Amino acid sequence: MRPLPGTPRPGFPPAPDTPPLRLLIADDNPVVRAGLVALLSAGAGTTVVAEARDGREAYEGALRHRPDVILLDVRMPGVDGISALPHLVPLAPVMMLTYSHETQTVREALRLGAGGYLVHGEFTTEQLVRAVRDVREGRPHVTPGATRALLTALRSDATAHTNLNSVEKSAISEPQALSQLQPSVGHSFRSRFRLSEREAEIMDLIASGMTNQQIAAACFISEKTVKNHINRIFAKLHSTTRSQATAKWLGVA
Repeated sequence: MRPLPGTPRPGFPPAPDTPPLRLLIADDNPVVRAGLVALLSAGAGTTVVAEARDGREAYEGALRHRPDVILLDVRMPGVDGISALPHLVPLAPVMMLTYSHETQTVREALRLGAGGYLVHGEFTTEQLVRAVRDVREGRPHVTPGATRALLTALRSDATAHTNLNSVEKSAISEPQALSQLQPSVGHSFRSRFRLSEREAEIMDLIASGMTNQQIAAACFISEKTVKNHINRIFAKLHSTTRSQATAKWLGVA
């Protein structure tokens, strides 16, 4: 028998409407801001609730509008993005969205709590929207330019680590110099974990928040190889989770 007009049809209830993700965009360039507003307010499940020209305005806007994600430029007059970052991270997940991909800038942004680092010209609109959603859920996104900068920093650290090991070996053969070396050796607490250069590189990427897939792409290896490295890293750090390993690696455990 046909149901009477107006009678609800049996079956699954309609999916509830998901409210759009609320964004704050901080960039001193009005053309860039206008372009991002147009991209992110065109039915992609996101909406821009506030704009800011520098870090101070971003902080005030975040307090007032409570966005789900903050898109933050690095170089802005007044309070720049890196200076504002520690004040913004407690208010909402922050994704750096900038033309700057200098090694020290990328590293400092991730160290201060940025959930992602996107360099203009290295992503499509779809990738930007996906990155915004992933950062909101705690999944980091880093575009190739930022990844290269991060790897440059990690390789530099690995070189310094190797040089330090050479100095330590010299100290063993020359005991009289040991007392002069102790302050430097104290800063190399990571050497006690005895990670290989590749394992140290991967552990740094884990500490930055990268997933196995992102680490594989950054290091040009397979995810299976990443997992094998992580198993060995966890064994050496006497850890069972990424958070435990990161805490020990960063010296906060």
